[in-house]
Amino acid sequence: MGELSKVSVTALKGVGEAMAEKLAKVGLETLQDVLFHLPLRYQDRTRVVPIGALRPGQDAVIEGVVSGTDVVMGRRRSLVVRLGDGTGVISLRFFHFSNAQKEGLKRGTHVRCYGEARPGASGLEIYHPEYRALNGSEPAPPVEQTLTPIYPSTEGLTQQRLRLLCQQSLAQLEPRSLPDWLPDELARDYELAPLADAIRYLHNPPPDADLDELAEGRHWAQYRLAFEELLTHQLSQQRLRESLRTLRAPVLPKASRLPAQYLANLGFTPTGAQQRVGNEIAYDLSQREPMMRLVQGDVGAGKTVVAALAALQALETGYQVALMAPTEILAEQHFVTFKRWLEPLGIEVAWLAGKLKGKARVAALEQIANGAPMVVGTHALFQEEVRFKHLALAIIDEQHRFGVQQRLALRKKGVAGEQCPHQLIMTATPIPRTLAMSAYADLDTSVLDELPPGRTPVNTVLVADSRRFEVVDRVRAACAEGRQAYWVCTLIEESEELTCQAAQSTYEDLGSALGELRVGLVHGRMKPAEKAAVMAEFKEGKLQLLVATTVIEVGVDVPNASLMIIENPERLGLSQLHQLRGRVGRGSAASHCVLLYQPPLSQIGRERLGIMRETNDGFIIAEKDLELRGPGEMLGTRQTGLLQFKVADLMRDADMLPAVRDAAQALLARWPDHVSPLLDRWLRHGQQYGQV
Repeated sequence: MGELSKVSVTALKGVGEAMAEKLAKVGLETLQDVLFHLPLRYQDRTRVVPIGALRPGQDAVIEGVVSGTDVVMGRRRSLVVRLGDGTGVISLRFFHFSNAQKEGLKRGTHVRCYGEARPGASGLEIYHPEYRALNGSEPAPPVEQTLTPIYPSTEGLTQQRLRLLCQQSLAQLEPRSLPDWLPDELARDYELAPLADAIRYLHNPPPDADLDELAEGRHWAQYRLAFEELLTHQLSQQRLRESLRTLRAPVLPKASRLPAQYLANLGFTPTGAQQRVGNEIAYDLSQREPMMRLVQGDVGAGKTVVAALAALQALETGYQVALMAPTEILAEQHFVTFKRWLEPLGIEVAWLAGKLKGKARVAALEQIANGAPMVVGTHALFQEEVRFKHLALAIIDEQHRFGVQQRLALRKKGVAGEQCPHQLIMTATPIPRTLAMSAYADLDTSVLDELPPGRTPVNTVLVADSRRFEVVDRVRAACAEGRQAYWVCTLIEESEELTCQAAQSTYEDLGSALGELRVGLVHGRMKPAEKAAVMAEFKEGKLQLLVATTVIEVGVDVPNASLMIIENPERLGLSQLHQLRGRVGRGSAASHCVLLYQPPLSQIGRERLGIMRETNDGFIIAEKDLELRGPGEMLGTRQTGLLQFKVADLMRDADMLPAVRDAAQALLARWPDHVSPLLDRWLRHGQQYGQV
């Protein structure tokens, strides 16, 4: 049949055009895809379990004789069948049934069935078991020989169909049809089993397989595939790195005049960490190859100052700089900050956001094309019609909100389309080292690990919603002392509309409870101009309490705000809570963050909120967040489709990463022709970096 990566699923029995379309939805186009579509979990149908030995919650095959069948009228009409095997009795309950079914399950019928035993009104019950009636005179059919796989599926694709397709594909599996692209020497060095063995095992584990080991992803067969998958991601990023290294960037010599003027006006001395990271960036910018540097700094570590120093190095040489932020509110703040810093130095700052329409937009595009030195905006700057005159440096804030593809699109915006701009990527979401090694393997990393002097750690407390009135009193007291406060309403069941309504009603309730205070409101459904106006009033101290949704998560700087209340904090990720909390504690007053939760908290909920109470260190919080929520959430990659691993799990397999990196380098150096087939196998569906 040839190489399975080249054989379409339509070669399988029972796969016509309609079925092929359904399979394509879950990324199955070739027989190789089918073999790499691995089970999520397994059911044990390899033995018949005595009814008396069943435990609640257990999935099992049982066999017995029907002792009675009744139609029961409860809240819903159901058919209840009593089944016994001499060791015990169980009820099978069907909510959807026909007369023929009822007749087929009459007293004395011998039945084998499979399902989950759960506690019912009179002992254990199984709802809607899979079953078959056995003819008493014939021998019972054999049970399954291997564990039964349960595959990831989509509408209209039954488990039965997926199993049949996998079994047909396995029948074609031989060394020639599915080449093992990890050379023998490499497999020996890293103790990796042969590829075909691992795939056969995972589709058909024997009855004695360790289900716990499989469920936790610690099995040798899973290790073999996870290693290959992580290796492929590394190769993809190494390749991106190499391709960037071949590009040329403008050489920007270390600047002296503009940075000196800027620092003189700044009014404070940069921290040691800012100076160190500033020097790393200055060196990168003076090289011929494009800088690709990620600057991580905890909330309030002063990344913007570092970005400004980098910008001035390009501006002093006469080039253009673009600064991009993920939201209009954040982009607007950068615009205001950079105007304040750069205009006194005689540098023009241009602005472009999606909301700019008509003449204003045309004027902004013209300004950028004519070479406005500093351009600030949202991802509108990525758009086709935005032409730069001579862009030498792109600064991207909060990278995890932008897909890798967008980051790469910037390469095309360089000087005369031939030179690639240097890229400086900033994030206030500390990225655990394990993730950075995988997700940002194409970037050099700098860490701002020192807070500017004068910052006070925020004291965090947990308060149950039943004590809400005490919290309202606390807000009243803080504002009476001349301080300001935030009250954050978080997502209600993932609906922006409901969240905005909740914020609106909280705003009204607090307005009437705190009649003497001036209260403002910002939420996601307001026009950016309205939001900006309210934020400006809060910043100027005209408002004492700001009720907001999580739109204030990043970049809002009001040093006088020293109290924050976050409702339903259990709904947010730890890193997001940490970002929100970072809006207070920006001045010298002691600051507090109240997590107003809805009891009862789950065990994991209590653990998560406890971490917020114990530490203000974003890196510790990020590590914990990663453990509790997984990498897709952390990197905002749910949207970008990046890092959706099939087998690997960055948290579980973190200890594999150093070996994976070494193996990737060995493969590139000694077996370069193995790289493309691997990328094709694992990353065919648009996840290869560097292909823009």
